[in-house]
Amino acid sequence: MNEIKRRVLAVTTSKIINREGDTVLKVFDSDYSKADVLNEALNQARVEETGLNIPRLLDVLTENGKWAIRTEFIEGVTLEKMMTDSPEKTDEYLAMFVDLQMNVHEKRVPLLGKLRDKLDRKICETDIDATTRYELHMSLEGMPKHKKLCHGDFNPTNIVITKSGVPYILDWAHATQGNASADVAQTYLLFMLAGKDELAASYLDLFCEKSGTEKKYIQKWLPIVAAAQCAKRRPEERDLLMQWVNVMDYE
Repeated sequence: MNEIKRRVLAVTTSKIINREGDTVLKVFDSDYSKADVLNEALNQARVEETGLNIPRLLDVLTENGKWAIRTEFIEGVTLEKMMTDSPEKTDEYLAMFVDLQMNVHEKRVPLLGKLRDKLDRKICETDIDATTRYELHMSLEGMPKHKKLCHGDFNPTNIVITKSGVPYILDWAHATQGNASADVAQTYLLFMLAGKDELAASYLDLFCEKSGTEKKYIQKWLPIVAAAQCAKRRPEERDLLMQWVNVMDYE
């Protein structure tokens, strides 16, 4: 039997993502939390049941002492690359992007972890001063409690468009249930951290227009999601994130 060749698709600080035939094998570092690997697989399986177009979970396994997750490989082009290759179509692609995110938010996955708990925990993990952390916790506690499906890392690199034009949403490692505006604030922040200020502004305007959401409602989440992002302790992000953290009131 012919051995299936493995090709590296991406390497991060904690995992290697490979393509093997018509599957993707994500191999985590040996010291990566087993619980986090199993939680990611469980997230994938639970979101799969909503009927959204996402890669199917195929297997959870160990390889040379390392945990791995195997999913379906989706042949196509990322929305990020499409935006880069055809900037004149940015508005069209951004509309597709917002529609996809709104479709995600329409789903309910009652057994997923709560976004509020995750944000609370992440704020605790930062080195932000105690007074500011307290204010952030109080602000989070006062936010409306929703149970919408939130992706947690919704950006154009995680959208793949097939040859037939069908969009698939990848990477459900950060999926939770909670307030959709927090998910939108996270996406806006990701655009800003990537230096795409103009695209971030256009995205936020379009989402608010399409969803009928007041912009200030999403902006109130920015200090909270920025603080949670600080828990990753990326020096290159610190200054920009702290600018958002220190803006506690948009009224």
